[in-house]
Amino acid sequence: MMRIFQQIINNKVNNISVKELLSFSKQYKVHLTEDQARKLVGIIRERPIDIYNTADRQDLLKKVARVTNYETAQKVQELFDQIAR
Repeated sequence: MMRIFQQIINNKVNNISVKELLSFSKQYKVHLTEDQARKLVGIIRERPIDIYNTADRQDLLKKVARVTNYETAQKVQELFDQIAR
């Protein structure tokens, strides 16, 4: 049963829009600007991610840090930690 929930969450993450990402960031009290959200969505759409897979998450966070900055990558980590609970 847990695997089904993980698949649903991963599907949502991999198909998220900028507007949805900003909504989630507000819901979980992780501040992202619209520009940061746009860049993050672009990175996520490059390759599907399994947010429950540590290697996938680390690869994504490294890309986020390169394209935006370290602080944004930390914010994304916080957001994923909240979503993956």
